[in-house]
Formats: sequence, C-alpha cells, structure tokens
Amino acid sequence: MGRGKLRIYLGSAPGVGKTYAMLAEGHRRVERGADVVVGFVEHHGRPRTEVMLHGLEQVERRELAYRGAAFTEMDVDALLARGPAIALVDELAHTNVPGSRNAKRWQDVEELLRAGIDVITTVNVQHLESLGDVVESITGVRQRETVPDEVVRRADQIELVDMSPQALRRRMAHGNIYTSDKVDAALSKYFRPGNLTALRELALLWVADRADEYLQQYRGEHDIRSTWQARERIVVGLTGGPEGRTLIRRASRVAAKGSGSEILAVYIARGDGLTAASPKELAVQRTLVEDLGGTFHHVIGDNVPEALLAFARGVNATQIVLGSSRHRSWRNVFGPGVGATVARDSGPDLDVHIVTHEEVAKGRGLPLVRSAARLGRARRVAGWVAGVVLPLVLATLLTHIDNDPGLANEMLLFLALTVASALLGGLYPALASAAVGSLLLNYYFAPPLHRFTISDPKNIVAIAVFFGVAGSVASVVDAAARRTHQAARLRAESEILSFLAGSVLRGETTLDALLERMRETFAMESVALLEREGEVEPWQSAGSVGPHPVTRPEDADVALPISDHMALALSGRVLPAEDRRVLGAFAAQAAVVLDRQRLVGEAEEARRMAEGNRIRTALLAAVSHDLRTPLASIKASVSSLRSDDVEWSEEDRAELLEGIEAGADRLDHLVGNLLDMSRLQTGTVTPLIREIDLDEVVPMALGGVPEGSVLLDVPETLPMVAVDPGLLERTVANVVENAVKYSPAGEPVLVAASFLGDRVEVRVVDRGPGVPDEAKERIFAPFQRHGDAPRGAGVGLGLAVARGFAEAMDGTLAAEDTPGGGLTMVLTLRAAAGGRPQVHVSVDGEGRSAPSGRAGPSGRAGPAGPAGPEGSGDGLARSPVDLDLDSIRQKAGPR
Repeated sequence: MGRGKLRIYLGSAPGVGKTYAMLAEGHRRVERGADVVVGFVEHHGRPRTEVMLHGLEQVERRELAYRGAAFTEMDVDALLARGPAIALVDELAHTNVPGSRNAKRWQDVEELLRAGIDVITTVNVQHLESLGDVVESITGVRQRETVPDEVVRRADQIELVDMSPQALRRRMAHGNIYTSDKVDAALSKYFRPGNLTALRELALLWVADRADEYLQQYRGEHDIRSTWQARERIVVGLTGGPEGRTLIRRASRVAAKGSGSEILAVYIARGDGLTAASPKELAVQRTLVEDLGGTFHHVIGDNVPEALLAFARGVNATQIVLGSSRHRSWRNVFGPGVGATVARDSGPDLDVHIVTHEEVAKGRGLPLVRSAARLGRARRVAGWVAGVVLPLVLATLLTHIDNDPGLANEMLLFLALTVASALLGGLYPALASAAVGSLLLNYYFAPPLHRFTISDPKNIVAIAVFFGVAGSVASVVDAAARRTHQAARLRAESEILSFLAGSVLRGETTLDALLERMRETFAMESVALLEREGEVEPWQSAGSVGPHPVTRPEDADVALPISDHMALALSGRVLPAEDRRVLGAFAAQAAVVLDRQRLVGEAEEARRMAEGNRIRTALLAAVSHDLRTPLASIKASVSSLRSDDVEWSEEDRAELLEGIEAGADRLDHLVGNLLDMSRLQTGTVTPLIREIDLDEVVPMALGGVPEGSVLLDVPETLPMVAVDPGLLERTVANVVENAVKYSPAGEPVLVAASFLGDRVEVRVVDRGPGVPDEAKERIFAPFQRHGDAPRGAGVGLGLAVARGFAEAMDGTLAAEDTPGGGLTMVLTLRAAAGGRPQVHVSVDGEGRSAPSGRAGPSGRAGPAGPAGPEGSGDGLARSPVDLDLDSIRQKAGPR
C-alpha cells in the first residue's frame, strides 16, 4: 500500500474558516462516493462549524486521564482499524495529552499517511516553527504549540484560507466566531488590525515560497528553460573583486522597489585550479548579501557568460546585475567582455543591468592564476592558428603585392606572427610558426622561387638566423608568460594562506566555514573531513560541505591523508600536483580547527562538571547542617509528645506542635528552593506569561514575613506587567525575606514600584549591613551566603532562585547600595504593551479569548488552568506539557 496524500488548509489567522473549508471538502468527497471519516474536529461552539459535522461519520475519541482531569484525543488505533480512504483531522499543531500514542498530532497524521490513508487537516500560520520569533515580535506572545515547516512543506496540496482583516473583524463583531461577551476583548487584543495584517502577509509569503517550489519542480520535469516572470529574482554576478559590494547594494535597492523580490549572488569559478578571486573579499561579499536577505551561490564553469546565464535561467531569474569590466580597453580587441556577452545572449526574458563602479578599466588586481602549461583550449587553438594558418595567409598576401617589400621586411612580418603564437599558445605553437615561416620564406621569397633551394648563401644565413631568432623569441616570451603566471599563482597562494592562518589563529573560522572556503578555492563540488578510530574501523565524517560528500577516501577525486586516522576527501575533479601544497595547508588547518572545537567542547563539559560538583558539594553541606537542624527540632518535639514520663499541659503541647509546624515549614521552604534551583539548572522552567497588575501579586508575596516589617508602596497608576504571576510572587517573596532577615530591628524594609520607559521596577530597600561591590554578583550564586554566617534558616538559594525566575520572565534582578547604608534589590520587569485592559484574557487554540480561570475551547476545565490541551492560539493558554510548574505555583504563597 502506498503512502497517503496530505492536504492542508493553512489559515492566515484564527477564525478565517479553515475548519469549515475542511469539512466542506469532506462533504464534497462524500458526494463523490469517497469513504470519509472525521478523526478529530473541534468546532469551538461555533454553530455553523458544528452543523457541517452532520452527515459525516465520526470516529469516537479516546479518553485519557491526566492529573485528575479527563481529556479526549484522536484515537489513532481506531482510525487505523477503521481504515477509511480519507480522514479529516483538525489542528495539526496540537500537543497531545501525556499518555497518548504520540506527543504531537502531526505525528499521528504521519502514522495515518504511512498506512495509506489520505488526510485533510488544518493549521494556522502562527504555528509554523520557523515563524515563532516573527509571530512573537508581532503579537508579543510566544507560540508554544508548533509544527515543523518540513511537515507542512511535504504536503501534496496546501490551500490558503485567507480573509481581509476588516472582514474578519466584522465576522467577529457579528458573533460568528465568539460569543458577545468575549468580542470586545478579542478585538482589542489578538485581533487588532495590525496583528491580522502582519499574519496575513506572513501566510501569503510562506505559501508563495511553497508555490515557487512547485513551479521549479514543474519547470524541471518539463525541461522549460525560458524565464517565467512570476516573481522578481535578481542575480548578481560577482568576480571576487572589490566592486562586488557595490553591485550587491545596487541589487538590494532594485529589489526593495518590489515586494517579495529575491537576491541571489553568484560567483563563477573556473574549473582549472585555484580561483582568481580574493577569498577574503568573497567572504565579505557573502556576509553582505546574507545580511541583506539574499543568498550566495558558488558555480563552476569555464565559460563564465554561459554558466551565469544557465544559473539565472535555472533559478527563474528576471534580472541580472553585472559590473562594468575592470579590464583595460585594449582587451576588447580580443572579443567582448562578460557583460556584453551576457547582455547579447540573455534574450527578451532577462533584463541585464550594467553598473558602473570605481574599479572600471583599472585592470584586475589579481591576475588569473593559471600556468602556461595549462592554458585553456581556446588559447591553445588560437596559438596554433596564429602559428600555422596565419603564416600561409600572410604568404598569400605578400605574393600578390606588386611592390616587393624585401626579404628583411618579410622576415619581420613572419617573426611577428611567431611572437603572437607564443603569446597565445605557448612554446610549441611558436616553434611550429618559426618552422612554417622558414619554409614559406625559402619557397616563396628566396631565389630560386617556388623551390626549396637557395642560390644565394646570404639568404641561407638570413633564413637560418630567422629560425634561430624566432625560436629564441618564442622561448623567451613563453618563459616570461610562465614567470608571470607563476608569480600570480604565488600571490594568490600567499593571500589565501595569510587569510587562512589569520582567521584560524583569531578563532574566527569554524570547521564548516573552512571546508566551504576550501571548496570555493579549489572549485570542487564537495569537501569532507573523514576520520576513524582504527585501521579496520569505518570512516566517519567530522564535517562536510557541498552536495553528496563522499564517505570514504577511496571514492574521492582527491584524497589527502592528514594523519593515520584522518583524511581530507574532495570530489568534483582531479587537482594538479601544484595545487596540493595549498590543499595540504588547508588540511592541516582543518585538523587544528577540529581539535580546537573539540577542546572547547571538552572544556565546556569540564566546566559544567566542575559546576555540578561544586553544587553537589554545597548541597551535601546544606543537607548535613541546614536540613538536619529542623529535622532535629521536629524529632525532639515528637519524642517529647510521645514520652509517657512527662505530663504535658495543653500550653506545652501547643508549643511543641507549633515547633513541629515551624520546622516542617522550614523544611518545605528549603526543599522548595532546592527543587527550584534544580529546575533552573536544567532549563525546565517554562513561564506562563500573561498581563497582570503588580498590586495583585506583590502583597501576596509578603505573607511570610513578620507583620510591620515591610512598607509597601505600589501605585495603582502603574501599567500592567507581562509576567508569570506564580514566578513573580516567588521572586518577590525570596527577595523580601532576604531583606527582612538582614534588616536591623525596628527598620522596616521598603518595597516600592515605579515605571521607567517600557519597564517596571520593583525596589526592595533594607538598612542592613550592605554588601561590598565585589560581592554583589557573588550573592546570586547558588549556596552563597554573605559572610558565611547565616541568620536563620536557609542554604543560600533564595537570591539565586529569584534571579533565575526573573530572567525566565525576561526581567533582571540586580543589587545596589542603599544611600545611607544597606542594600537595594532592583527587580526590572517588562511592561505590558496594552496598558491597563479592563478584562484579563487568554487565547485558545483558535485565537479565541476567554476570561482568566475559565475553561478552554472544549469547555473542559482541568489542571491545565485557563485552557485545556487544545489551547495553542498565542501561548497564553496552558497545555499539559507546561504543568511541571504547578507544584511551584501551589507553594508560591506567602513565605
């Protein structure tokens, strides 16, 4: 059985009608006789969506119990047993309740597809994993339920369900999405016109990219070479010279004139050895084009205009940006430059922009790195033509001239052709030219004519001298050309090695970047660094770049051993011997970079282990003293109460029970801090951010301190803050308890709040002994107590936990000196963007607003708090995977 087909209705925003569209498609399939069942659809109380479920077979959901509450999820086993042709599955990004078959619903869908069942599903654009940061910057809320982009991209069909922001807001106002009591809050929050417009643009751009992939696939399957101008794509041709930055910036300005334009910078490397471009300049240009939102590409091709046009047509480009030639004007004698050739051959479907720059006609700073022994085929052919064919043409012309120019002048003309052939084709075409010229001079111009004999001895000497001079000149010209090309090659090698050594020594090059530079330098298709543990062990890739890297040195076009158990493997072409010196330097540097990366990783691991050992040592010390003290007190009180030797009065019993309760509270507080620090160390604290007033949280955090020990100053005019209320309460409680502990008797601690810009500050001011500047950061480390002389219970975790919770909520906690003596703790929190709304709302899986504390879209209340596991709209509603902090919030009362 083949894999099923996946069709996705992608919504630009909650409420646009993607579920309705999915159900309508289900009815159309049923009318055509298809076997369609509903695997899971949530109608969220919308009458029109609920009506669409009528007439469709629904597979019974699976009930799951989680933390004392009942939830229902899609029953994958029942669906597989039913085996329909088509399954309708809503909310692809949904997180399943723990205990389900899979963690995510998209994994359930993958199972159905593998079983040959076609699936029609829905997802909103804000749930795409790659857009998480963008959506958070737009809406101010992080999406907690996401689906990998690749899952959606693999769909056989993607249909965008779109609606203008104005129409969606009208639909909301008419009560077609939410009930009337929730409309105002939703319109003022998530469904603001700006939010909806931005989400709509995200959806359109994402679907446009997917459509472009389909278009490229179609063009490739049908071998369509012409450009279809469906989208502006601007190709920038780079030479590696300094003018490349100007061309990239010009292309960026051209792209900015049209929405959705794309920039592709391409460097064409010849396939005959080291590239002529400066690696340093190419690296700078790569960074520049990526910073401007474009992409950098490396293409191999001996004919630059043909390779550039093939690349442009391959990516369906509409425009090409090239720079004016840096060659001297006399070079145009040998033919048009790259720009003129591309403009001539581009055709009507490609616009070519020739951009002027400061390097025009100044010549190339780095000559083409290529020895005379490996001249291109065109140069060799031109050399042989100049050495063999042109002397025949010259002889024909001279024999038809009425006035004989004389043997000396004729020899000079043939000598000029010999020099030209040496310049073009090297030594051998020049020697052939000298031989052909000598024979032609003997046959046509030295008496007796038309015979290979010479009557005058002077002419014999002249022709012999001509051959000798021609051969000498050819040898000298060829040697000069070789020296010039060797100097250019050494210059290129020295620049490559200098830049390589400097970047590696400065630690600026990663292994992948070094291998990529190697691939570009030697114009290879792929480069891989291979290693193995022993002679008989298989090779493993330590790093690779390029398509289809080899996995064994034997399969590579070029294999360079670095050590007994490490080798460099390059594929694409065979390198000449003179390139291997630079390749060896690259290989040595690659081994150094790999060793350095591993040493850095080992050092980081050692640091983590040392930190863990330090924490474990401190924990043992805390357990041996601070935890045993309240245990000893509890045990003594219990033993006294159980003793039959003493008759305790009611007052004595009450006092002993009070001691037991105090000791238990101290243990609860210590264990709570230990657990909190453990969560912070392992990164498992996930704050549930919502907007709340400070005066709702701060007073609750003061319940654990003696009455009259704190003065509270929290103005009601402060804006709301975007925090996790439970974590904020715990943070303030720990800071205030620490301040009260060190504050002198009769000096109350001041807790004051103020508003600065987009931040709200909470200051906890005490008049205690204070902390020296060098110790202000140290007091936030775990198991640290200033002076190592605690006053009261504690293991030195309160401030460390407080700072960890503050940073988890995108806040800060710092220590300052109190004027006049003492310490001030400054807690900085992010102010809510919406000011002081009248209604506290959360948003469910469809973006639907619900008052805080009420059930989610399914109407099921449970440990998930404001919403059940379907809550995924803007991350405010809890999912079961976020409930690991419940124990913290239950203990987050007054300390």
